[in-house]
Parts: sequence; structure tokens; C-alpha cells
Amino acid sequence: MFLLRGAEQRLSAFMKSFPDLVVTGARQVGKSTLLRHALRDATDFVVFAPVVDVENARRDPELFLDNHRTPLVLDEVQYAPVLLPSLERRIDRDWSPGRYVLTGSQQWGVLATVAESLAGRAAFLDLDGFSLRESLEATAEKHWLDAWLESPESVADRGVRRLGGEVALFERIWRGSLPEARFLPLDTIPDFRLAYQRTYVERDARLLAEVADWQQFGTFVRLVAALTGQELNRSQLGREIGVAPRTAERWLGILKATFQWFELPAFSGNTGKRVASKAKGYVADTGFACHALAISTPNAVASRPAWGALFEAAVYAEICKAVSLMSPRPVVHHWRTGAGAEVDLLLERDGTFFPIEVKAASRPSHGDTTGITAFRKTYPKLRVARGLVVAPCEKLEPLSESDWAMPWDAVAPAPAGPARRDAKRRGPFPKGEAAGRLGGAEGDT
Repeated sequence: MFLLRGAEQRLSAFMKSFPDLVVTGARQVGKSTLLRHALRDATDFVVFAPVVDVENARRDPELFLDNHRTPLVLDEVQYAPVLLPSLERRIDRDWSPGRYVLTGSQQWGVLATVAESLAGRAAFLDLDGFSLRESLEATAEKHWLDAWLESPESVADRGVRRLGGEVALFERIWRGSLPEARFLPLDTIPDFRLAYQRTYVERDARLLAEVADWQQFGTFVRLVAALTGQELNRSQLGREIGVAPRTAERWLGILKATFQWFELPAFSGNTGKRVASKAKGYVADTGFACHALAISTPNAVASRPAWGALFEAAVYAEICKAVSLMSPRPVVHHWRTGAGAEVDLLLERDGTFFPIEVKAASRPSHGDTTGITAFRKTYPKLRVARGLVVAPCEKLEPLSESDWAMPWDAVAPAPAGPARRDAKRRGPFPKGEAAGRLGGAEGDT
């Protein structure tokens, strides 16, 4: 069964404007399925393998390309790196749009050089697992983040609608977002996850970095899963399982290169040593994290100490999927001071900062906005919009004069109806701030 992907519209636009398109993402996020659906029968597909030289593409790339019509999809192109120079020469001779599509599930090596060899010739499309809207077949509705970045006041005035659906929150997090996990019976998910991890460890990790001790690498994966949503202390990462720091750093690079791990850089406005500079890390798929943490059922998710971190990872993934479809994209950071004040996600667009806290509680309160308040006080010259506390709550509602609670599964705007009375007097910026004021952060140079 095919579900409409939010990236399909961008894919079509890129195919009309660029001679080459590079689609990247983790294994089994649906890259090939998306391309086969979007391009239908008008395209040749070639899937490369790590061992077999498919159609002698590595031995004679020019002959291989001569024998295929365009548009041509080269799936898992990292296994045929010798094709890149030939592609570059052909594109230079003919810049007609939509000629080649390259896909890959590894940023290491080949895909890391594609941006250089095809600079100016290729567009890049990052594909993740299903977003909540895709999973519930609601891609025609506007993501709450799009609406909030355009006009917090409009969202506050009109409200939002929850997507809901038959699958409860704990099960969504336990299943994860990989397309295949969306359709499998619940009792087969553990077997699917085991097969996914074995394939990943035995194939990708071995090919990328020659991991000799697979058992220890598996222990490292479980450790990293337990650290999702936390700042990374790289110097201590390997000591937890008895490996050298350089080995731990290399293994973390494998997880990042295969789209299993993402890092969120820290925001600093030159306030000196008060602001932490460590990145926060997130496991890309909460189902993968649940498997690594040996969480056996959806109901067991809530009883684990990792519940808050797993929910934060789920919200972070949803926001990243929404951001990936924006053009231009807002810059995303996290913020934390040495004293412990923090904002989980900080989006910056057009000189405005949008602070977002994530709380795994159905009834967020004013106390959940203390980090956002601390950010405003630390950077009084920044243009800071209304803050959000994203939670598994029932509705959009104000928590203070400056901040709101937002359901994590919302779409916006809501169907036409009476305006929210409690939002009429509220502008897009907190009371007392000059909406048009722009300035550098405190201490900026």
C-alpha cells in the first residue's frame, strides 16, 4: 500500500529544474517506493549492490550509462562510485532537467562527495520515515509548524485540530516511523526490528568502518539510544562500555552517516561561558530506540524512565520532517546554560526566534515555560516570538501572556469557526516587546 508522501511535490519541482536529484535517507524509509510512484513507467531503475557489479557499471560506467534511457534512477549509488565522473561529464554536455536521480542510505564516502562533484548540478532531497500526517493520510492539511512560523497570532486566533487516529501515542512511538512498521501486525514488530538491526549491523557497519566486535557495537547502539534527547559528552561516551574515545567517535559517525542518529547544535549568542556548547543527540526512529532499549510492548513505553526522552525524540522527528519540506528552511538549535536553563528546540527564521519546549505530560503548565522565559531574559535584544510547549495535550491553550501549549499531533488552521476570545488581544510577540525591533544578541560582536 502506498501512502502519499509530503516530499513528492518537492521531488516533482526538483525534477523540472535540475539535471540531477539526490535522494538520501535511512534504509527502508521509502526512497525507492516514492520514486517508483512519482516517476511511474517513464524511468529506468537500477539497484546497485555492495558485492555484485550490476550490469558491469563499475567496470565500464560509460557503456552502462549509454545503455539506459533517462530519466534514470541509480539506487544505492554509494556502491558504484565510479559513475560520478561520468555523470558529471554527461550533465555538463546536457543540462536538461530530470535526467538522473541518485539515492543512497549512507552519507559516508560517495554521498559525501556528491555535493562536490555535482555542485550546482544537483538538488538534494532528504527523506525520513512517515510523518504523523503521512501515516494518517492527512498530507493535504497544514502542519502546525508551518502555520506557527508564518503567524503565531493567526494560529492562536483560529486554533488547531488534532489528527488523533486509532493508534495511541505509546504505540506510535513503539512502532516508529519506518513505512513497513506502519502496516505490520503488532506482534511482528519485534521480529521486524531485530531483522532491521541485524541487517544494519552486519551490512552497513561492517562496510563503513570494519566493525570487528559486533556485540560491542550493539552495546554501543543501546547506549546511544539511552542518551537520546541529551547533550553528548563525547569524552566519556566510550568509557561507559570500555572502548577508546576515538572508537566511540567513529561508531557515532557510523550512526550519523546511516541516518540513524542526528545531532542538534547548541545556540550561542556570545554570552560567554554561561551557555553550553554541546550538541544534543536524537535517535532518528523511536521504534529503533525502543528496540535498542528492550522495550517489549507499547504499554511498557510509559513505565520506562526514557519515556520523556522518547516523546521528545518523536516531536523532534516530526518538526524535522516539517522543516525538511520548507524552502528556505529555518535554522534549528537547542539552548542550555551552565545553570541548567534550557529550551529544547530553537528555530530561527528571518531574524525571529521561535522557542519550543517538549513535555511528555497531558497537562502542561506555566512552570513548563521557565526555560523560554530564561532565554528571553538572556537575550533581551533578540526578536523572540511566542513560545510553545508541545505536549500530548488536548488543545491549543495559553500558559502565560507569552507562551502557549500545542498538541503534538495538530494541524492548522482549524476549520472556520468562532475566533478564540482569549487570543484577540495577543499579537505575534509577547506583551511589551517591539515586534519590529531587530538587534544583535547580548554581547554579539
